[in-house]
Formats: sequence, C-alpha cells, structure tokens
Amino acid sequence: MHPVALLFAAGLSLVSLAVTAAPRVQVVGLFPGAAVLNVDGQRKLVRVGQVGPGGVEVVNADSKGAVLRVDGVERSYKLSRELSSGFAEPERRQLSIAQGQGGHYWVAGSINGQPVQFLVDTGATSVAINEIQARRLGIDYRVDGRQIVVGTASGTAKAWRVNLSSVKVGAIDVLGVEAVVVEGGSPTDALLGMSFLGRVSWREDQGVLKLESKI
Repeated sequence: MHPVALLFAAGLSLVSLAVTAAPRVQVVGLFPGAAVLNVDGQRKLVRVGQVGPGGVEVVNADSKGAVLRVDGVERSYKLSRELSSGFAEPERRQLSIAQGQGGHYWVAGSINGQPVQFLVDTGATSVAINEIQARRLGIDYRVDGRQIVVGTASGTAKAWRVNLSSVKVGAIDVLGVEAVVVEGGSPTDALLGMSFLGRVSWREDQGVLKLESKI
C-alpha cells in the first residue's frame, strides 16, 4: 500500500475509534441538585457530586440546566428529549387499571424499588406518602427534604418535599419524581399524583384508566 494511503487509512481508524468511544449523553430530567441522565440509552437519576452511567459526573443542576463532566471535560446541558437517528426510539409502555370500589383506581407499584400500593389521585399535585411509609421505604425526608405546609381533608399538616429516585407502576418507570411526605399517618394510601401522572399520557375510558409512557 502507498504510504500516504496507509496513513489515511490509519487516520480513519482513529477517528472511528474516537467516535465509538464518545458516550451519547442527554439530560432528560432536571431538579434542584440532581439530573436524570440518559447515557448510551441507560437512564439514571444522578445527584450533584455523584457519578452516573458511563462515568458521567453531575457538577451542578437546577431547573434551567446541568453542568456535566464527561471524559474529564465540563459542559453545560439543557433539558433534551430528542433522540439521535443512531438510536431507536424506545417502545412506549402501557398499563390499564380497572376502576375499583367507590370509583377509585388502585394499582401496585414501587418507590425507589420498594413495593407500594398506590391510589391514583389526579387532584393531588404530587405523589404523597405519610411519614410511616417514608420510613419503611428508607426515605430520610427530614435530612433530604424541604419542610412545607400542605392542605389535607382535616386541615393543614407539616410535610417535606423530596425527590424520589424512581416511581414505577406496571412497566412504566419514571425517574426523578417530586413527592411530599406528610407528617402522621395520613394519607393512608400512597397517592399517585400529578408529579407522576404529568409525565405520562393518561385517559379514562369506560371505567378503565389507561397509562402510557412518553419516552
């Protein structure tokens, strides 16, 4: 082979290697002090100072964007739900929930990988659990949460706003979900509120609640 041609071929190989090695990084969720990363198709909620998939570190994060350290280089990322042509769009996952007693919808699911029985509540702003449930789930809401006051059926109550790593019902798994931990034993059922439902597609159809993932 001609020396120039050999050098050219080697150069192409190096470029190909570099392209293959570079991770595909997207920010698909933003929260104060945390971001949901999609690295080469693997999604995970990563807090500031922690390292996620592909060795990507979250340096800073808020509702406007995130600063990530990728291969030792810091870059700013905006919220993105775009998929490149090199990645297949994931299949939308669906779940149908039959109406139960009193016209309510109950569904088995999980919070941070721990089993939970949910009552679907479209009138609740956030996923809501009581402090007994939070302790069972290992959520350190007094340390990680922000204290607030919420309105309940019996008046106002002290509560803590927290970010859950994941909330899952059926095959639909949503990462980085805002939730409220309410002091005392109310609500008795974990409420599946709009901080989850607002990130999926849902509709009621003749006594059946149909959910579908957006991503």
